[in-house]
Amino acid sequence: MGVLEAVSRIVQLGGAAAHMARVAAMRAAFEVRTGAFAPEDSWFEERSRAFWCNAVTEGRFGRAVEADLTAEERIWLPALERAHRGLFRADGRILIDVWSGAQLALSLLDDESRAELDTGQDQMFDGRVVGTDRPLVVALLPGAVFHSLAANTAIERVLAEARATSLSTSETLNALLRMERTLRSLSRVKPAYAYRPEALALPALTGPTRGSPKIHT
Repeated sequence: MGVLEAVSRIVQLGGAAAHMARVAAMRAAFEVRTGAFAPEDSWFEERSRAFWCNAVTEGRFGRAVEADLTAEERIWLPALERAHRGLFRADGRILIDVWSGAQLALSLLDDESRAELDTGQDQMFDGRVVGTDRPLVVALLPGAVFHSLAANTAIERVLAEARATSLSTSETLNALLRMERTLRSLSRVKPAYAYRPEALALPALTGPTRGSPKIHT
């Protein structure tokens, strides 16, 4: 049983009625941090995968369904909860985190991520990597969000501002996901408009949101 299969099983269990309220609250909080998504959006499937990637790593959702996992699946829970989140560029199968400077030699990824990496030369993407030494695995989890190649220069300016103001990894990468959503949702918007240093701040809530989530960063 590999890590990708364990993640798939956790996500499958998350669809049960018993977890509906918890998942809805987690998704609402995720949307506040990273931007809303609905079934009619062209980015719905991509953002759904990103939500579940967040849920099984930072959200520790595997613990909520641990009783329904096999022993082989439970082995992966600690590694998933220690997953490294980064803003990556790929050089072959070497992932270079342009936010932290880490370089990771990738050994495992799902077919969808492989196809994106094969066609998205020099694109930056928000992803999470799990590493273990027994067995030796460095895996890119499903749910990576690829930013437009045309946004690279604007993203560099955003990163410079985030470093200057000592933003955390989560604050910075969540803000970039909100900017990516802006770029995709507004027609004829240039990347420099969507990806702006002043957009790093989490927008103030002006009223109740779906599920009235409590925000955790």
